[in-house]
Amino acid sequence: MKSTLLLALFLFTTTALAQQPAAPKPAPPRPGGIPADAAWHDVTKWGVEGRGWADQERKKWFDRLPAKAEGKVTAAVWGLSRDSAGMMVRFKTDAKAIYTRYTLTKTNLAMPHMPATGVSGLDLYARNDKGEWRWVQVTRPGSAKVETTIISDLAPGLREYAAYLPLYNGIESLAIGVPAGAQFEGLAPRAEKPIIFYGTSITHGACASRPGMVHTAILGRRFDRPVLNAGFSGNGRMDAAVGDLLAEIDAAAYVIDCLPNMGPADVTAKCVPLVKQLRAARPNTPIILVEDRRFTNDWITPGKKKFHDDNHAALRAAYEQLQKEGVTKLSYLPGDHLYGDDTEGATDASHANDLGFMRQADVFEPVLRAAMK
Repeated sequence: MKSTLLLALFLFTTTALAQQPAAPKPAPPRPGGIPADAAWHDVTKWGVEGRGWADQERKKWFDRLPAKAEGKVTAAVWGLSRDSAGMMVRFKTDAKAIYTRYTLTKTNLAMPHMPATGVSGLDLYARNDKGEWRWVQVTRPGSAKVETTIISDLAPGLREYAAYLPLYNGIESLAIGVPAGAQFEGLAPRAEKPIIFYGTSITHGACASRPGMVHTAILGRRFDRPVLNAGFSGNGRMDAAVGDLLAEIDAAAYVIDCLPNMGPADVTAKCVPLVKQLRAARPNTPIILVEDRRFTNDWITPGKKKFHDDNHAALRAAYEQLQKEGVTKLSYLPGDHLYGDDTEGATDASHANDLGFMRQADVFEPVLRAAMK
């Protein structure tokens, strides 16, 4: 009798347990180790720095130039302006991990002389407890659609972050993610006047290993001020159409660094008109004229050395003419030492590596500080 009761009790318990609903399985993590319940924040909701003419119509939200520029600037400049070079998004969070998902415009993620981290990466910095910007991590894109953990196991605390957008690729959409429950605040672009850099592929960012290592970005952190990158690879030529657009922005300074894409005759023909164009629109804004860097192998290639000599002489003559004509708040930055003096500052003799960009920032900084004082 006792064994019968025990058997009945066992069968009842087994049946009851079988009828209970199974506990829900936790949702699998998303790609890149991102939890399924991560909170996502669309950066277009609060804005990015380095996106000039922000109040004007755009073809695409992350374009550098407004829609009206198409057909006014050259087709090459317009196409290059679709790259997000120089843009930076800021936010505050106490999250222990930071995620991102973004879609790139181009499927070519890298170049033969520039890695995907620089061409197409998102480069994260944070302020330390002294308020100084310090590097955190960069994404490593493997496809045009990126969804990944940028960094995890962060030290506790609420801090300000800044993420630099890709240099030689465009952005279709961009969101920052944090774990559920983490505090998050998107920081609107700062109201300070930006430093505007108008230049060539070097200004555009070739060949930085990551977006935060371009001299324009380095100087933005040192001055703690917004910058606008108007570098157009192979097409920084002191064009009046670009000058018209730049003159619309009330800048802290205009840095004209176009000589690597120009020859002496072009410099003679176009430098003085561009400076006068900017000065007419902005009488009190400092303008800095920059000589082109020297190829790091010009010590053994006499033709390149002569080209730089002639280019520098043409810019110096234009500068002296402008001074004689009474143009004020004009500065001059020699180019001989922009990459240093040991031939190690470039990737391919022409375009800066990270060392070359840091050295450029060191040369630019005192000239900019004096000009903007």
